[in-house]
Amino acid sequence: MLKGNNIVLRPVQEKDLEYLYSVHTDIANRGDYFPIGVRSEPAFRKDFQENGFWSKEDGLLLIEGPEHEIVGHIEYYRTLQYLDEYELSYQLYSEKYWGKGYTSQAVSLLVAYIFSRLKTNRIRLVIHPDNKGSRKVAEKCGFTYEGIARGAWFHNGANHDVSIYSILRDEVRR
Repeated sequence: MLKGNNIVLRPVQEKDLEYLYSVHTDIANRGDYFPIGVRSEPAFRKDFQENGFWSKEDGLLLIEGPEHEIVGHIEYYRTLQYLDEYELSYQLYSEKYWGKGYTSQAVSLLVAYIFSRLKTNRIRLVIHPDNKGSRKVAEKCGFTYEGIARGAWFHNGANHDVSIYSILRDEVRR
């Protein structure tokens, strides 16, 4: 469990699965910038049974708000095998949680955890250029804007550019 000022990042528990699957399949709650793919419930539960959505190569933590409610999740995963990096992805499950600093805290906590526990030099964020909230999170958490990957993301029937942000191990304030 990773504790911030007003959030906690914690592993998924069996009791969370029904709620977590319901928000996973509710693509309307994803906003304009989160992928809309859905896994089948048997595959979803199988992944949880195999490793609890947590391994050295990838993991998912729930974001709990100050009232111990689940407000979203954050995950990390390897990008390409030959790159010394992880990528982060996050989602808040309702607009009522936006603008409270939950995502910035979650990113900062997970970045510190990854750099203290895993051998990697770099963590990246891939953000749609119009996603002002996520751009703000990247900047607030010390990520550096690297540029645009043109047409790299297929979403809602079209290819979109994405902005790449990264933070290196030696750039993180200890």
